[in-house]
Amino acid sequence: MNMVYARHFRLLLLLNIFTNASYAQTVQLSMLNIGDAAPPLQVREWIKGEPVQEFEKGRVYVVEFWATWCAPCKAAMPHLSTLASKYKDSITVLGIDIMELKTTSFKRVKAVVDSLGDRMNYRVAAEDSNFMETGWLEASGERNKGIPSSFVVNAEGRLAWIGHPKDLDIVLPKIVNNTWDIKEALAKRNSDKHLAALDDSVNYELMNYAGNAYKHDFIGKPDSALLAIDEIIRIEPTLKYAPFVAFNTFSALLKTNPHKACEYGKVVMVTATYEAPACNAIIDAIEWNDGKLNLDPEIYQLGAQAYQIQINQIAYPEIVNMHKLYHKMAAWYWLAADKPRAIEAEQKAIESLNGKKDFSKIDMAAYQSQLERYKK
Repeated sequence: MNMVYARHFRLLLLLNIFTNASYAQTVQLSMLNIGDAAPPLQVREWIKGEPVQEFEKGRVYVVEFWATWCAPCKAAMPHLSTLASKYKDSITVLGIDIMELKTTSFKRVKAVVDSLGDRMNYRVAAEDSNFMETGWLEASGERNKGIPSSFVVNAEGRLAWIGHPKDLDIVLPKIVNNTWDIKEALAKRNSDKHLAALDDSVNYELMNYAGNAYKHDFIGKPDSALLAIDEIIRIEPTLKYAPFVAFNTFSALLKTNPHKACEYGKVVMVTATYEAPACNAIIDAIEWNDGKLNLDPEIYQLGAQAYQIQINQIAYPEIVNMHKLYHKMAAWYWLAADKPRAIEAEQKAIESLNGKKDFSKIDMAAYQSQLERYKK
């Protein structure tokens, strides 16, 4: 990378950073955010439980957005039901059906709610004319993340938290006990959104150095990638372990210094940024370069460990093909010459596959064959 290009890249990066920062600040003024007064409720009809016309001062509300087609939403419902029961004296949980397919009738929505029974043991309504989707989900910028999505309204009628329902166990006790710091939660949310925008922005530049997944003889320009990443980190240190930067850094190090890649990867897998630790960055980089590079056993060991962390992060394993994750983990443990863990992971893959109602007999035969191979 010559000095002219280095300066050019730096100017582009600085421009991106300041542009994104200004954009984030501008949008923040018009977006619904933590600390703002909760928008009103507007629903077509209450399907289950006593209707709620407005947020009552002195009571906390969890507004949960879901849809009949959303498997993660349904997986979250027992957890929400448990919370509704646990905090029944101080919290009201509201399930608001939004984003339904045009072909899904209101009658169908009601039938689904009835079929869920005690799995959905809290108040449920269907939105009216996309008001809730627009006024809550889109206004807060959460629509891109999809559903399920939870909004907590505190006793003063203000939004205290926005996020995934799996994290409500951490949030609700503090809100009920009046130890929740709204200003701190707002600052973290704004910081996370800004960091995510920066990470996404620099990824487009860094991918120019990554090589081509379909050309096994072209590994890209890893040295140039690392120089560019050093410049990025110098300007914005908090990006060092962010998912996209982590993928590009780890991928480049695999091609230049595998041992350093391993040491960097170990830190990535335990360092949260705007998301949970980016173990997927390690997995994806190994898969991207597998077949192009002669990867060391320690890299496959790291990749297998990343799969375990990924599994631990899954909120609702019942809706994920866990057997595929364990099967891949076993293969990488085997390439790492870790026979006991390869056997253990393949056994878990078989157990997970066997737990499915309509599992593939072809997959089962392949997994059992692989297990016998590992044992021999």
